[in-house]
Amino acid sequence: MANNELKVTDNYQTVIGDFPKVGIRPIIDGRRRGIRESLEDQTMNMAKSAANLISKNLKYPDGKPVECVIADTCIGGVAEAALCAEKFRKNDVGVSLSVTPCWCYGSETIDMDSNIPKAVWGFNGTERPGAVYLAAALAGYSMKGLPAFGIYGHNVQDADDTTIPEDVSEKILRFVRAALAVSFMKGKSYLSMGSVAMGIAGSIVKEDFFQEYLGMRNEYIDMSEFIRRMDEGIYDKAEFEKALAWTKKNCKEGFDINTTPKTRKQKDTEWETCVKMAIIARDLMVGNPGLKKLGFGEEAMGHNAILAGFQGQRQWTDHMPNGDFLEAILCSSFDWNGIRPPYLVATENDAMNGVPMLLGYLLTNTAQMFSDIRTYWSPESIERVTKYKPEGLAANGVIHLINSGASALDFSGREIKGGKPCIKPFWDITAEDADECLKATQWTPANIGYFRGGGFSSQFNSKGGMPITLTRLNLVKGLGPVMQIAEGWTVELPEKVHKTLSDRTDPTWPTTWFTPRLTGKGAFTDVYSVMANWGANHGASSYGHIGADLITLASVLRIPVCMHNVPEEKIFRPSTWNAFGMDKEGSDYRACQTYGPLYK
Repeated sequence: MANNELKVTDNYQTVIGDFPKVGIRPIIDGRRRGIRESLEDQTMNMAKSAANLISKNLKYPDGKPVECVIADTCIGGVAEAALCAEKFRKNDVGVSLSVTPCWCYGSETIDMDSNIPKAVWGFNGTERPGAVYLAAALAGYSMKGLPAFGIYGHNVQDADDTTIPEDVSEKILRFVRAALAVSFMKGKSYLSMGSVAMGIAGSIVKEDFFQEYLGMRNEYIDMSEFIRRMDEGIYDKAEFEKALAWTKKNCKEGFDINTTPKTRKQKDTEWETCVKMAIIARDLMVGNPGLKKLGFGEEAMGHNAILAGFQGQRQWTDHMPNGDFLEAILCSSFDWNGIRPPYLVATENDAMNGVPMLLGYLLTNTAQMFSDIRTYWSPESIERVTKYKPEGLAANGVIHLINSGASALDFSGREIKGGKPCIKPFWDITAEDADECLKATQWTPANIGYFRGGGFSSQFNSKGGMPITLTRLNLVKGLGPVMQIAEGWTVELPEKVHKTLSDRTDPTWPTTWFTPRLTGKGAFTDVYSVMANWGANHGASSYGHIGADLITLASVLRIPVCMHNVPEEKIFRPSTWNAFGMDKEGSDYRACQTYGPLYK
């Protein structure tokens, strides 16, 4: 089933707004008649080196290099700081990185914009005290209530050394990744398609959280809007025909577990509805200029939604085909229009699982997976049920990640790099990668016990050995939002073992067997403890071990992390967090409580 027509395409809609740029602020000793003049080149070269590092290593969600804006001159005092701020304002700068090799005038040169994440890199050299300015600037930021990240190399460098040490590079890139995510989501929307699903707490959408912590808007439509658009033809008919033909060719139908299967005619009608629902959901999120040509100018605009949730159960799915196809195909990195960035849709409108999907996507530019945290299988239980003794990654037991909805097809693990399964940003995905993901996925007729209205659920078994990070946000009354992080790996069990275990729950849904990295402490004492300490029934998975980046991002948003297995040396938070106690996690809570939401 060659799928050569699937190529990277620019035929996709996206949210409104330019990508934020990174502002580089070269800070210098303002004393002229010899001192400033001797430092001009070194200071500006630090700024250029930082900009080069960022643009070479980081990309926007569209695959283009991250852009940097450098101040026109070095900043030696408040007037030049103001000129720099004005340039940044005119050039859509959303991230501030100050760099210096020397002593400078602290409060006269720091960045005072409270809504822009900021960091300072002080050069570790003996000729001039860059570290002294770093300490002075960070003290000023702390005094003024403007948390900033401090970056300082472990080893002393010579004054003419223009290289950026590895430890400095790691911190600069970690900060910028997190800060860009914060800046890009600001002003975008979360679109609730429907309301609360089956009493799931995460689908009780809390506007205060989105507005105060993320700087996002909340938009709402009733699910009847899907019926209106289908009945009144408010979708691109040509695209629908193209999408339906592509779906029939590439989305193979799987086994039917229902004792009274629907007729072929009924299933064909449900496929048509499912494809229309996917097109309409995307149009609701980001709009579709083609609708304006059809006379639907209002609908053409969309809701500028970077993230959405589909309620589905039960008011919709008791009567209409489920949202599994729309969720899975939109969350994937390809569809009938070609290989493209994923759209993010949370199953059951669980906004508190959708947000970590968004955070993971903005940090990695890769598709995300929405799952139930369904079952912990101990090694003893696996052996009792299957006569197989788990080994390798599965030796300590596994957690069954499974859900009928928004598991991106990318998580089948059929994208390959260096001979190993992975999940790529869309610009690296080949036609062969996409084709293998599609071939590995069956679309099983919906279990009518769950979904009386029918539909189709994606079904695959993830390849093992992929590093992934499982994340969740929970809202706790009196405390606010907290984040949970579990780095680990996908696990591949022998086919017979997988089938035996999977058949005990719902074999029509996609399965990812997951094992976390254990630390022997707290929630990561063993695999059982990870599931026992998980704060909700859902989790979001992202490719790679990105826990350290998530911790940095959470600190910018003032969201404490209540559970993680990230090595302590990788944790990077604003320097003022050190003033809140010697215990890193306790100080995280106290700092987040003191500073409060970023946009409150």
